[in-house]
Amino acid sequence: MSEETSLVVETRDLEVRLDGRRVLWDIDLAIPPGRFLGIIGPNGAGKTTLLRVLLGLIPASGGVVRVFGFPPLEARRRGLRVGYVPQRPMFDPYFPVSVWDVVFMGRVPRIGWFRWGGADDRAQVARAIALVGMKGHEHQRLSELSGGEQQRVFLARALASEARLLLLDEATTGLDLPAQHELYALLQQLRRELGLTIVAVSHDLMELAAHADELVCINGTTHIHGNPQIVLHSHELREAYRCEFDFLYADRSQAAASAHRAGE
Repeated sequence: MSEETSLVVETRDLEVRLDGRRVLWDIDLAIPPGRFLGIIGPNGAGKTTLLRVLLGLIPASGGVVRVFGFPPLEARRRGLRVGYVPQRPMFDPYFPVSVWDVVFMGRVPRIGWFRWGGADDRAQVARAIALVGMKGHEHQRLSELSGGEQQRVFLARALASEARLLLLDEATTGLDLPAQHELYALLQQLRRELGLTIVAVSHDLMELAAHADELVCINGTTHIHGNPQIVLHSHELREAYRCEFDFLYADRSQAAASAHRAGE
C-alpha cells in the first residue's frame, strides 16, 4: 500500500508557533482511512489551530505533517479533498441565501469563483443535499431552517467538494441534545456509505466519546490518546483540563438529566 493511501493524516513531532509563541508541540497522529478521531481539550488548547494546520491555513513550525501522504497545501493542489465544517456560522437572516447556494459554495475550490459550473457540479451539489437528508429544501432560505438543519446544510457544503477527509470544529455548538444525536448519527452513516475519515473537535466529551473510535486530548501537547472510555477516566485527562474538567462533566450531566425529565 502506498504512503498516500496508508494514512489519511500523519503528524510527527508537530510544532506550531504563532506570533513567536509556541501553541502546539510534540503532536503525533497516525489516522488510517475510515477512522473517526475525536479531539478534546480545554479552551485555548490549540485544537482549532491543529485543524487549520491540516487544512493548510497555518504552516507547521517544525516536525512533519502530511494529509494523504503530502504536505497539506500539496494535497489540496493534487485534489486530495478535505471538507471542513465549522461551528454554525453567524449570518444575516435577511440575506436571501438558499440551501442550494450554500452547498454550491463547496464546489468553488473545484471550479473557481464567479463560475456557474457544469452538469457534474450540479449533480454533486444535488447528491450532497440528498446525502444529508435535505432533499426538497434546495430553494428554502437558510434562515428559515432550524439549527440542526442549518448544520446539515454546512455538512453538505463540505461533501459537495467530494471530500474524503472531513474536519469538524465544534460542529454541534448551539444545538440541543436531539439535534446533536442526529448529527452524530448522520456522520456515522456517511462514514459507512462514503468511507469518510473524520476528525472532530468538540467540548462535549461524553457525546464525542460515544461515537469516536479514539480520542486524543491536547493542551498544547498530547496528554493522552486512545480508547474513548480509557481516555475519559484517565488521570491525564484531569491534568489537561485541571479545574475546567469538573465543570464540563457537571454541565453535561445536568443537560442529560434535563433531557430525561423532559421526555417523561
